[in-house]
Amino acid sequence: MKINVQIPKGEQFRSFYMFFIIASMQLGVGLIGIPRIVFMEAGHDAWISILIAYLYIALLLFVMLYILRQYENADILGVQADLFGSFISKVLGTVYILYFIFYILSTLVTYIEIIMVFVLPDSNAFVLGCMLLIIAIYTVFGGLKAVVGVTFLFFMFSTWLFVLLIQPIRQMDFLNFLPVMDKEIIDILRGTIAASYTFTGFEILFFIYPFVANKEKIGKPVFLGLSYFTFVALLATNIAIGFLSPAQLERRIWAVLNLFKIQTSPIIERLDYVVIAEWMMVAMPKVILLMWCISYIAKRIYNLSRETSVYTSASILLILIPFFNEHFIIQRLIDNVSRVSYGIVYIYPFLLLPLVLLKKKTRKK
Repeated sequence: MKINVQIPKGEQFRSFYMFFIIASMQLGVGLIGIPRIVFMEAGHDAWISILIAYLYIALLLFVMLYILRQYENADILGVQADLFGSFISKVLGTVYILYFIFYILSTLVTYIEIIMVFVLPDSNAFVLGCMLLIIAIYTVFGGLKAVVGVTFLFFMFSTWLFVLLIQPIRQMDFLNFLPVMDKEIIDILRGTIAASYTFTGFEILFFIYPFVANKEKIGKPVFLGLSYFTFVALLATNIAIGFLSPAQLERRIWAVLNLFKIQTSPIIERLDYVVIAEWMMVAMPKVILLMWCISYIAKRIYNLSRETSVYTSASILLILIPFFNEHFIIQRLIDNVSRVSYGIVYIYPFLLLPLVLLKKKTRKK
């Protein structure tokens, strides 16, 4: 396996788009439930937990960029091949493929569950999953530039949703935030850990880095993308805490959807139906980008064609989707994906850093 990747000019894109890639990877179905899961651990100090998560991930992104910049044009697979050899790199690459498949599965079944609870209770999960995967497959077959373009468009077309939060902001009770910092630091840190699933997605940097044309400018859009998502997560969490009572918030699995439900319109009676339909543009970029990652990794380590890897992973997903037909089963899947992400996403780059530095020092000698 080659350490550095040769990318044709026609397949490269400007670093400017990394803002939309990072933000879209973190935005998704997890945002709908983040107020409750963080509040359950950190109470009304949940905003502190989110800020701690932001600072940790900012440091993590700095480490990831530092590792990648030690090579001419390498991805994480090339870095692993340099450090551990080709065989170990293939094994670790396979772990990434499996992780991404189950990450996509958790995203799809959560969004399908929301559709079936709020909009189409008699619909078939397999059919809904098939329709969503067709969008992902069609986009991935267009190449990375098509994937980035769809991510950009979906991001732009979905930002108007946050305007609908004006009504709950007006009805917030700011006494719900008092007293400040009455939770133990361990509870606040538990809130940070609880938010880890929602914050994941930035690990795509390890795979998409070689395709960025002007790598010297990649840092700013990457950190701005993280900052944008953190702002949105803080906004959603604080509005939910201010608008809902503690007892209400603990009972609302998808607290953000409840905020949208109170918004009224003279034209549309159930505006939350529109929000759920529009949320596809928030959820699908993550599915599309991860599907592209799977095809890219499979090509790098097994020399499989894009069609083979995409159709295989999509078939696995379609087989698995009908089995996740209860909320507690879906939640167990999310919890397991979150646990795996602790090692793969949040710890692994820090373990790689000293090895990369040692390799660099040895290479100089």
